[in-house]
Order: sequence, then C-alpha cells, then structure tokens
Amino acid sequence: MSHKAEQPFAPLNIAVLTVSDTRTFETDTSGQLLVDKLTGAGHRLAERVLLKDDLYRIRAQVAHWIAEDVVQVVLITGGTGFTGRDSTPEAVACLLDKQVDGFGELFRQISFADIGTSTVQSRALAGLANATLVCCLPGSTNACRTAWEGILEQQLDARHRPCNFVPHLKQAAPCETRS
Repeated sequence: MSHKAEQPFAPLNIAVLTVSDTRTFETDTSGQLLVDKLTGAGHRLAERVLLKDDLYRIRAQVAHWIAEDVVQVVLITGGTGFTGRDSTPEAVACLLDKQVDGFGELFRQISFADIGTSTVQSRALAGLANATLVCCLPGSTNACRTAWEGILEQQLDARHRPCNFVPHLKQAAPCETRS
C-alpha cells in the first residue's frame, strides 16, 4: 500500500554503524549494502563507522550522532542476536526518547518468509532520540536488505503516504561525507 503524494523527495543525512568483532570495511557486506541502498535512493551518507561489539563504544558513537545537528538517521547493523557479546539493543535503548515498537514487529513478520521461526532471535528495534531515527538491524546482509526494502525505503521517503518518519526528523543541511 505505497502511496506517493505530490511532495518532493527530501534527501536525508544517514550515518551507518557496523558492529562486529570480525569484520573490516573490506569485508563488511551489510554496512556496504546499507550505504549502497541509501545513496541509491538519493540520501546522503553522513558517516560510516565500524566498531567492535562493545556496549559503551556503541552507545557513545550513537549518542554523538544523536547530538549532532546534521545526522537525521542512524542505521546500525550487527550485535542484535543472543551471543555473549551482542549488546546493540542494550547500548541503544536507553538513548531513545520514544521506541518505534512496530519496527521490530514488522521486521520479524517480513523475515519470517525467509528464515521461518529463526526470526524470533532477532532483536531488531528502532526509536527516536532528539529527532533522530535510530534503527538496530541484524548483521546479516540479507536482514539489512529485508529491512531496507521492506520498511526503511518507504519510511525514509517524504512522499510515502499515509505517513513516514521524515516530518519527525530534525531539519538538517546537507552534510559532507566523512568516510
């Protein structure tokens, strides 16, 4: 049910964070997919960072972006599972002003078609903090594709009706890519 109104496309400044103890920028297919999807849709990459799965480093990086005037959306891939070091949801949840409960629910519903009941092991979540949308996605490239194509592509498009997240985001000037 995608409706496009006569509203102009509004490119957003989006930061991408990959959380992984093993990946490098060269092997980070999930983060690269998100960069390719967001730029392909006409948005701007504000910054791309790769961090080890450390709750406090993740929290500090996301808090930094939330406080910045230029970053409107933060996409995080990785650290949402149940292994001992997976801590992205714990790092981010306390920073959110409002949680977008439907994000994780919809992500798991869409994922069910691909991975069946394994979708219950995804702790994907999203929320708003200081008029910045923060989305925590699994580290799998297919999961990032599912989230972008099934939710984010429409919800980050000002033309999508009946509603989208763009009016809830801070107004920001275009950014210069830093990485």
